[in-house]
Amino acid sequence: MQEIARLESRALEELYDRYSSLLYTVIKKISPDEATAEQLLVDLFVVVWQKIDQFDFAAGNVYTWLVTLARNKAIDNLRRNRNSNFTLAPYDTEYEDYFIIPTFQRDIDSLDFETVMSIRPKMEKALSKLTDSQKYVLHLAYYEGFTFSEISQKLNLPLETVRHKIMMALYNLRDFLIKE
Repeated sequence: MQEIARLESRALEELYDRYSSLLYTVIKKISPDEATAEQLLVDLFVVVWQKIDQFDFAAGNVYTWLVTLARNKAIDNLRRNRNSNFTLAPYDTEYEDYFIIPTFQRDIDSLDFETVMSIRPKMEKALSKLTDSQKYVLHLAYYEGFTFSEISQKLNLPLETVRHKIMMALYNLRDFLIKE
């Protein structure tokens, strides 16, 4: 990432070689259309090149930053293409800085690919312990990019009920993970 910040294109190629298949998988999970997923992957690396100054070098969490960036790009694309009740702001530099570029609190644990792969079975087991409704609201929010309001409309539930369901699902997931 420091080499990319020095505009060394070889470093961007290396980053692409190392992470593109993983990031493509994340994007494809959210945006199943192959052509769209490929374009979003290309766009993601353009963002990395142009916005490398917004990467937190002190935290150095490349894996988490890239995966979150991939998710944010894919979700934004879904929302822009979805027939929605609201319109998104124009996609410009300010929008990208605020809604697409990941920011993390300093006190969160840094994850790398090896760590993620080592906890994957525990995460899958914890997810399997959630109720079907908890899995569904998390899927709507995190993979389909629905806002709480959209989920409320889609499920015909009060907004506060949707918030509660999502928060309970996240708390339960956390608790199951701690037990694992």
